[in-house]
Amino acid sequence: MASAQSEHTAASQTAKDRLAIADDQALVRVRGLRFCHGQRCIFDGIDLDIQRGRVTAIMGPSGTGKTTLLKLISGQLPADAGSIEVDGHEIQSLSRAALYQLRTRMGMLFQSGALLTDLSVFENVAFPLREHAKLSDSILRKLVLIKLEAVGLRGAAALMPSQLSGGMARRVALARAIALDPMMIMYDEPFTGQDPISMGVLVSLIRQLNDASGLTSIVVSHDVRETASIADYLYIIANGQIMAQGTPQQVAANESAWVRQFMDGEPDGPVHYHYPAQALEQDLLQGLRR
Repeated sequence: MASAQSEHTAASQTAKDRLAIADDQALVRVRGLRFCHGQRCIFDGIDLDIQRGRVTAIMGPSGTGKTTLLKLISGQLPADAGSIEVDGHEIQSLSRAALYQLRTRMGMLFQSGALLTDLSVFENVAFPLREHAKLSDSILRKLVLIKLEAVGLRGAAALMPSQLSGGMARRVALARAIALDPMMIMYDEPFTGQDPISMGVLVSLIRQLNDASGLTSIVVSHDVRETASIADYLYIIANGQIMAQGTPQQVAANESAWVRQFMDGEPDGPVHYHYPAQALEQDLLQGLRR
């Protein structure tokens, strides 16, 4: 326990030094973030920066709050304490109208794709353009086809979501996420449920779109190899804290027992399989007494 605490203290000091250096380049700044569900604190005073023009990965075991962090950054959930700034705007202080306007500059690739099942591929990608931009039908059509071409699915414009494979659906969702030319895209578990070929395509697309369009990307994932292959910077979160951060090479060289268990996929280590509970015998005896 003392060793883990000293590792976390050293990591926190290193993190503060890095944040001080990179602060002026950050599109997203998170400081002292605290967020709890009842008695359980998902985040307990974390600091992190998302640098402009880079792919930043938020990694960690399932249930550690990775998707929750995206919801906090986009203002879908209010923080209990701390601050979140996006492009200089304090999320907690924005009016509803100002927050909605800022969100038009944030693209989101949902974990399930979240395509509208009654709309064609074309209309799914056109949806945000129809909602937020006053465009002629001719210009809208060209923009939609350009976005679909970027993900290799221009030929699928007339298909319905039910006619798409899982990988194709995820790429259509990505085309929709970039429809408004956002400054930032948040990817929520983009590789989940994908076959090796689809996963490889998505990995390549995320990196290519980020570099070609000058985007800032936040990739939430627990797929270590795929995520590390495209990320410029990694954060690993668990137990309400940032357990490690750095370039993929720096994190790969981290000797923390916790980090090694996660990165190497080891079954035994500081991260326990069982959710905290009282002894099994006590639970069974309580059932007999009822």
